[in-house]
Amino acid sequence: MRLNTYVNYAGNCAEAFRFYEQHLGAKIGMMMMYNQMPGSSAAAPEFQDKVLHASLDIGGTRVMASDVAGAQPTQSSYMCLAVDTDAEAERIYAALSDGGEIFMPLQETFFATRFAQLRDRFGIAWMVIHEKPMGPPA
Repeated sequence: MRLNTYVNYAGNCAEAFRFYEQHLGAKIGMMMMYNQMPGSSAAAPEFQDKVLHASLDIGGTRVMASDVAGAQPTQSSYMCLAVDTDAEAERIYAALSDGGEIFMPLQETFFATRFAQLRDRFGIAWMVIHEKPMGPPA
């Protein structure tokens, strides 16, 4: 069994996946547009060149997605990127926050040398974290 994340975009899935590939080291596995499916004429004209189904491998996890009319930005779930260095956290934060909405700026916390929460310009909520080493509970 495998657990994958599935995300709906409001028409910008292809742009988002290409952005993640360029800035996060992700790899697009497949991308099929509505106009490639059998009976594609049944799809709304404005969705013919939008993503019917796509997959992306990022950080050892597969993310699947599609463009869906009326899709809303994520509200109460986050994609969480755990990185190995402060520099990597800062680079990723800069890329994801560009044109997005910052909920918590990148900063040091009691549990991380770098931590941030934001929504990218594609409507996806992210956490970026470089955890502090923690010993076992006392």
